[in-house]
Amino acid sequence: MNKCVKIRVPASTANLGSGFDVFGLALGLYNELEMEMVSGDSGVCIEIDGEGENSLSRDKKNLVWQAALKTFKAVNFPHERYGFCLKAINRIPLARGLGSSAAAALSGILAANAVSGNKLSREDILGLAVEFEGHPDNVAPQLFGGLCVSVMSGGIQVVRLDPPKNLKAVVCVPEFELSTKKARAALPAKISHKDAVFNVSRSALLVAAFGTGNSDLLKIAMSDRLHQPYRKKLVPGFDAVLEEAYKAGACGAALSGAGPAMFAFVPSSKVSQVGRAMERGFASAKVRSKSLVLQFNLKGAEVLSK
Repeated sequence: MNKCVKIRVPASTANLGSGFDVFGLALGLYNELEMEMVSGDSGVCIEIDGEGENSLSRDKKNLVWQAALKTFKAVNFPHERYGFCLKAINRIPLARGLGSSAAAALSGILAANAVSGNKLSREDILGLAVEFEGHPDNVAPQLFGGLCVSVMSGGIQVVRLDPPKNLKAVVCVPEFELSTKKARAALPAKISHKDAVFNVSRSALLVAAFGTGNSDLLKIAMSDRLHQPYRKKLVPGFDAVLEEAYKAGACGAALSGAGPAMFAFVPSSKVSQVGRAMERGFASAKVRSKSLVLQFNLKGAEVLSK
């Protein structure tokens, strides 16, 4: 028995400034994974094209394969009776705050679930992916699409909203990487009551901005005191990128996830100038970067039959 599936998983941007570890938004930039299961064979071969082709593991330590193995175990599928060939086309930049590790884990889970008979629900898939990531802020929008508000309280609660229809995403990706572990380590163990209230009010305003379609609220709503003031020392040009983005017409801008990429909500008519302006912000700190204009993804991850 030979079986082959193809998976497409979008990039994501998390936090959106004030919604630390809560908000996530799916973006129109995709990793693709093809998994072929072959009877009468054993072991795994892994091919990687694009981002990480010279750095990611091609053996059993590969994150995609580790996620697949966890899925096979969860559904009691005898994977050891088969051989597997994985072909990954990676377009999501690594260690830039665009959900590359979440996309890898999710693609492995979805592929393994598909070839073993689709026994897992979307909620089961979310739970497995969160076990790899630790929190759902990237996984939820990658799985469900759109803007997701995620809360872990016993289980995982996810509310999906549609992103603004009159705006696009501009992501400015610097040439250097920043690990999530290092970005987490920069955060303080405690914060003040005043800073907590600041973020609670802004994150509530962010939901109101999406609910009402009032993009004028985004600049205030995406301001933050929980993580960006501490992480920006790891991102040369951070303040300049924000300043340039707003001067060029961005409605709201923030660090993308743990960074170092920067994200902005931008009217369609201003995406080119905002992208160039954000690149200038990084250039002022002698950092090369590339801006991407992206649609919002509304479908989430897809399993494509072959």
